[in-house]
Amino acid sequence: MKVAMIGHKVVPSRRGGIENVLTTLCPILTDLGVDVTCYNRSTDEVENEYVETVVNKKYHNVTLKKAFTIKGRGLSAMIASFTAAITASFSNYDIIHFHAEGPCAAMWIPKIFGKSCVATVHGLDWQREKWSGSFASKYIKFGEKVMVKCADEIIVLSESAKNYFKEAYNRETVLIHNGIDKPTIKQAEKITELYSLLKGEYICTVSRLTAEKGIHYLIDAYNNIKTDKKLVIAGDTSDTDEYVSHLKQKASGNPNIIFTGFISGEVLKEIFSNAYIVAVPSDVEGMSISLLEALSYGNAVLSSNIPENTAITEDRAILFEKSNVSDLTEKLKMMCDDEAIVQNIKKGVDEFVLSKYNWQDVAASTQNLYKKVLENKRKGD
Repeated sequence: MKVAMIGHKVVPSRRGGIENVLTTLCPILTDLGVDVTCYNRSTDEVENEYVETVVNKKYHNVTLKKAFTIKGRGLSAMIASFTAAITASFSNYDIIHFHAEGPCAAMWIPKIFGKSCVATVHGLDWQREKWSGSFASKYIKFGEKVMVKCADEIIVLSESAKNYFKEAYNRETVLIHNGIDKPTIKQAEKITELYSLLKGEYICTVSRLTAEKGIHYLIDAYNNIKTDKKLVIAGDTSDTDEYVSHLKQKASGNPNIIFTGFISGEVLKEIFSNAYIVAVPSDVEGMSISLLEALSYGNAVLSSNIPENTAITEDRAILFEKSNVSDLTEKLKMMCDDEAIVQNIKKGVDEFVLSKYNWQDVAASTQNLYKKVLENKRKGD
């Protein structure tokens, strides 16, 4: 079985949620006997952390090919999805697997050539603030409609997304959660050297810096309380330079707010391993890898109460009302002032999440869905 992956920036990478998912999932699929090719955008390169893992244009038996594109906000993803879709249509793939709704605007191309297509909706991207009211938002919505019409199967990550497609389009979808691996806990070394951070002395959030991630709420709440804990914001822009400037302006009067930029590898592991609290203040999510990671490290999590987050945390996190800075401030203060609450919420949270979300199960479910698609095609022929 040969499968092409389209819609991500670059694999291997953890630059975004989709990249993180494919970097983990694709090698497991190859172990199960699936021949996987990832079409990386020609404008993107793998991070230093992964350079040595790519040999002869392969990453752990995953074939890596370039999809031509040009740099530009929104344009890079759009052009790459079309060039990848065209190239894949003339290749001998059994299934072309699109990731995210925008790239699905090109799905009609392989369908014309009789290819089977699967899509994974990592989130309802047209809802994201950075595309609000723009051509990009309309284009992503168009991609959603093409996907609903053309995809042989659609994978969603949450019950709320499953309900959305049923209500909006009367389209059935398949729920396959993301997974998480058991992490290695690291002592604070590099983060002490780089940012003067010590174990248990900081609150952190790990995220792309986009408005729907709610980092501005977190900065406002942090500025509203008195604490000796620092606030670490780990992440970088995603075509959102204006928003990042806004965040840094909000934080400019507080020297205890630290922007690390994009981090990965050992530094990221240390950040998760040594945090006092991990905050996930998002307004919109698909299924947050960052949230899964925070829990897998045994962290106390302070999360917005959107369904996509609460489905993961259940009763294993402190929740605040989405977008409500006052409620976030109150909960943040409570956790900073009372370490017993933090220690209590941490108990067993790593075993809880690791037992529920397993990448081997995700890969097996994905492979079984591929088999179902191909079997249905054979019956149709």
